[in-house]
Amino acid sequence: MIQASGLRKQYGQTVALDGVDLHVREGEIYGVLGQSGAGKSTLLRCVNLLERPTAGTVTVAGQDLTALPGRELNRARQRIGMIHQHFALLSSRTVAGNVAFPLEVMGVPRAERQRRVAELLDLVGLQGRGGDRPHQLSGGQKQRVGIARALAGNPSVLLSDEATSALDPATTQSILALLKRLNAELGLTILLITHEMNVVKSVCDSVAIMAGGRVEESGAIADLIRTPGSRLTREIFPLPEPAPAGSVTLTFTGDPGRPLVSEMARKFDVDVNILGGSIEELAGGSVGRLRVALTGAETSSALSFLRESGLLVEVAGEAA
Repeated sequence: MIQASGLRKQYGQTVALDGVDLHVREGEIYGVLGQSGAGKSTLLRCVNLLERPTAGTVTVAGQDLTALPGRELNRARQRIGMIHQHFALLSSRTVAGNVAFPLEVMGVPRAERQRRVAELLDLVGLQGRGGDRPHQLSGGQKQRVGIARALAGNPSVLLSDEATSALDPATTQSILALLKRLNAELGLTILLITHEMNVVKSVCDSVAIMAGGRVEESGAIADLIRTPGSRLTREIFPLPEPAPAGSVTLTFTGDPGRPLVSEMARKFDVDVNILGGSIEELAGGSVGRLRVALTGAETSSALSFLRESGLLVEVAGEAA
């Protein structure tokens, strides 16, 4: 649904994006994770060409946006909704007026605008609040208005620029739950910019980790978790580094119901000393990471057993 190739964005001598590639599949929630200055927001603005890249191409729903002239680009943008960190609501308008604004720009007749606004406010849980002004709303309610406005043109893609970073934790979870529901019910493809790992863990199917204007790691979360040396895995499960020489780090996904470690210990007469670990619930299911020290004559066979059982096995001091 979104394909960025070789994106570069330069402001004078400052390089904000340096050869970024991005592949977002239709219908997924894709997170772009990184600290301030990593290039995340610049990437997002290049996706809908609010910022024109210095080099590279952006294709959305099969259209190369970087090749479109102004009028065609404006039409293509109507299929891309955007929600903002600080809501960007018009204080002079009511809630309904804010949601209706893009429909007015598109020339939608008044009766159809009213019907669509009522439908959208119901969708985001703001029934009966159409006559309120933005100052009468909480932060979470303002963001729901922003989401309803972003959906006004029936977009196939929704861009979210740090949409929860100005909200408290409970409100953040309610907004993330709303985005997840919209993704499922409407088939929306969502590209979500964030600096918070908890946001990625809660809703994202895939992620790109950015630093210094580059993508350091990207892919489906389930695939990255199973990749040796994955930065994502280290950040989700911050075990002490460096790992003690000879220690074994085990990573598993899915239902941890089978007691593989105890089964291994019995089968190969291996002693297991647990050094640390945890289990996390990600959008795709349970993921666990456990660091152990093994002693016994058959440790090599024991590790082979774990690998054959589907675990990612990393031995400190050994090449991946």
